[in-house]
Amino acid sequence: MGVFSRMRDIVNANLNSMLEKAEDPEKLIKLMIMEMEDTLVEIKASAAGVMASRKKSQRELAAYQKKSQDWGDKAALALSKDREDLAREALREKQLYLRQIESKEVEVTELDNLVDQYHQDILLLEEKLTEAREKHRVLVQRHIHAQGKKQVQKQVRRATSSDAMLRFDQIESRVDRMEAEADLINVRSKPSLEEQFHALAEDEVIEKELAQLKAATKKPKSNE
Repeated sequence: MGVFSRMRDIVNANLNSMLEKAEDPEKLIKLMIMEMEDTLVEIKASAAGVMASRKKSQRELAAYQKKSQDWGDKAALALSKDREDLAREALREKQLYLRQIESKEVEVTELDNLVDQYHQDILLLEEKLTEAREKHRVLVQRHIHAQGKKQVQKQVRRATSSDAMLRFDQIESRVDRMEAEADLINVRSKPSLEEQFHALAEDEVIEKELAQLKAATKKPKSNE
């Protein structure tokens, strides 16, 4: 495919439609940008060649015009010297250069038009390239955001997975047990029924012994 055909395809391409249909939009836009850049380089090189040809043709045109003027002057000089024969030959030479001038003017005009067309094509392609680069920038940002969102979703799924919840339940159960054990440390054990009756019997013995001590230590009243 020639550079002009590629250029036309690029300029006429609907980037949005192409990217929507692409399986990998980011990869596609990268390839398109590379194609645009390569095409732009080729078009600018071709334009430079045409501009160089135009300058050459313009120089040749100027030379032909000077030659034509010179032969016209010579014809006038010869005629002033009554050398009509020389004047006629000089005018023939002038006619040759006039025909070359006419041909060269057509050539320069065509080159002018071609250079103008190149400039328009370059501007169009540069605009398309700017559009493609902007779309690539947006796609990269979207890709970065998508990757970040994907990573967050992975972390959420990992945190809410059955294994994670099981480990959480195990930890929670362990904490519950530790709290229960801590509560039991400060709770007095309730005495058994046998222990309660033993305490009653022990209290009775103590009371009897206390009464005996009181009786033994009780002083007799003095006779009046």
